[in-house]
Amino acid sequence: MVLGIGNVLLGDEGVGVHVARFLQEQDLPAHVRVVDGGTGSFYLLEMMQDAEMVYLIDATVDADKTGTINRLEPRFSSQYPQTLTAHDIGLKDLIDAFHLLGKVPPVILFTVTIEADLNQPLNMNLSPAVEAAVPVLAERICAEIWEGDTDRHGLTRTEKICLSPFSFLSFCLLQGGIAKYVVL
Repeated sequence: MVLGIGNVLLGDEGVGVHVARFLQEQDLPAHVRVVDGGTGSFYLLEMMQDAEMVYLIDATVDADKTGTINRLEPRFSSQYPQTLTAHDIGLKDLIDAFHLLGKVPPVILFTVTIEADLNQPLNMNLSPAVEAAVPVLAERICAEIWEGDTDRHGLTRTEKICLSPFSFLSFCLLQGGIAKYVVL
């Protein structure tokens, strides 16, 4: 299960939902469920418990540069970043309840650093740095999902591409140029 968390009405704070929506358009194994979790609530608990693995995507405010992607494997809410933005309490409560109820699949948390803006007006657009992180993070999640997995044709992840040509180009440019990713 891939679960994108965030409030899309608060710009960058909704990056988790934007990544989930991007992933819904990608080629993923049939057993992978991609969910727009909104601002997170207890209705997500059953879906999370039924999953074999949970990839959780959320915005965070930390010391990193805006658009930085971090990967964590926290076990309890106390191991999650201190500042998971606007839905901080609800998500941490959800994670604690998730662990208290017993069946806990592995959780991999991807965070995208955003700027703290307490006076941010309603805005559904992502900043350029956070928008550029969306296809890069989507590719990282696709790679983890496909690693060791095969689809109905027996193709492994190394034989498939999750990104559209535009997203691939964005990814290459962010990584320092297209030349190291193109094989002639």
